Amino acid sequence: MSRVLVVEDEAAIAELISLNLRHTGYEVSVAPDALRAQAEVDRVLPDLVILDWMLPGQSGLALAKRWRSEARTKEMPVIMLTARSDEADKIAGLDAGADDYLTKPFSTNELMARIRAVLRRKAPEALDSAVEVGALRLDPATRRVSCGERDVKVGPTEFKLLHFFMTHPERVHSRAQLLDRVWGDHVFIEERTVDVHVKRLREALSPVQCAQMIETVRGAGYRLTQQVSTAA
Repeated sequence: MSRVLVVEDEAAIAELISLNLRHTGYEVSVAPDALRAQAEVDRVLPDLVILDWMLPGQSGLALAKRWRSEARTKEMPVIMLTARSDEADKIAGLDAGADDYLTKPFSTNELMARIRAVLRRKAPEALDSAVEVGALRLDPATRRVSCGERDVKVGPTEFKLLHFFMTHPERVHSRAQLLDRVWGDHVFIEERTVDVHVKRLREALSPVQCAQMIETVRGAGYRLTQQVSTAA
């Protein structure tokens, strides 16, 4: 299930978009201004953002530029949805980093089609590209994990868990967030299940001295880091 963040200060438009997205099976969160949009992105990286230009406080254009300048969000898909319809505005939006640009008033069917198109373009890159953090390397295309020259054998759930950690390094993830992003929020299992699989993942990484890269953050959750501490 793809997670979509709708950044829109007009409640009626935000509700219309959200209803259509949820009906199609997307998970949706809404932010009415730039401050809350940034907080949502900091909390959990969405799979796609629908971004209005004219927002209270900071503009959507400034947000897009900020996201494109930061390593964690530079590949995050963004569709600008705005009443600004001049060609110069469209060029500015695309130059700021938007993957697509749609003007108001808009067709919900066209918006949904553009969302699918952007996600299709981004998905192969996101799903198949090899990821490296320190000496640890994970290749989704071949389903292989290695550390230096040595292969690491991990189970399918541990592979998904490690892939998520490695694509979101140095960030603390709560057990609830990991259940949502790795298992899917349609799976009703206990949060302690995460602890079991983190333990198995550490056991798999232990022979190649990478187990301490998975850190427990007391009272918060887990993170993957290159900066291994002696108290991990």
